Amino acid sequence: MSADRKPATRSVRVNDVALTYYEWRGPPGDQRPPLVFAHATGFHARVFDSMIEHFSDRRVLSLDLRGHGRSEGGPIDDWRTMSGDVTAFLDQLRIRRAVGVGHSMGAHTLVQCAADLPEAFSRLVLFDPVILAPEFYAADAALYTSDAPHPAIRRKRDFASPEEMIERFSSRDPYRLFDPRVFEDYCRYGLKPREDGGYELACTPETEASIYASSRSNDGIHKAAQRVEVPALVVRAKQTDLQDFKSSPTWSALASIMPQGTDLHRPDRTHFHPFEDPSDAARIVAEAIAD
Repeated sequence: MSADRKPATRSVRVNDVALTYYEWRGPPGDQRPPLVFAHATGFHARVFDSMIEHFSDRRVLSLDLRGHGRSEGGPIDDWRTMSGDVTAFLDQLRIRRAVGVGHSMGAHTLVQCAADLPEAFSRLVLFDPVILAPEFYAADAALYTSDAPHPAIRRKRDFASPEEMIERFSSRDPYRLFDPRVFEDYCRYGLKPREDGGYELACTPETEASIYASSRSNDGIHKAAQRVEVPALVVRAKQTDLQDFKSSPTWSALASIMPQGTDLHRPDRTHFHPFEDPSDAARIVAEAIAD
């Protein structure tokens, strides 16, 4: 099949929102399980296009999570809201034995989904899942409050055009590290047209800030990880300062508590590995599938 194939845009209603997803069809009669992609906070399904091109002979689904991309929804106060949406999505579409590919919050979400709906996945590839050490979830102090919200609340939300967004962010961290195609996809698909002209962020600053503020909410994620019986590859980036978005937040022992977990430490990459080098990320997925 051609690497330039275009996805179909589809929508499904789960819980109280309509979720948008993109489907790249496989060859007729192909019975292999699909690949299902889940993105990070503040991103969207189409940031994976450059990776997905490497799987031109497979059925692929990439999902805009609640409040992101073209999906409905707004701020949340519990990360299990996201996993509940995705579990319902997988169940409604009767997805079984898929290969789950997640990044950051999307990878965290797929771990919870794999625990809650075991038949949905046959394998997971988790790029720097936001699953921190247990003591992070045991802390009582709120990460952010209404008086002191996460800095994402101050993001610029309105742009005259995608080109303005591209020009504004191209020289800034972490965007300057991104593969050029990924960066352009991030900007073009990360904006929605406004009725009065111009564009606005598809993931509102309020939604993004709420996800960071509630990142301690799923205190059962380690028990969920222990229930994931399928092979799970945890790809961890370099760890420096957790205040720096480029640093890996992933607990170094995560793979060891998963029944079939494997740890792959990549200190040569930042938390944005799939965006810095989508070909390398695709290679990791392809090798995991081939095992």
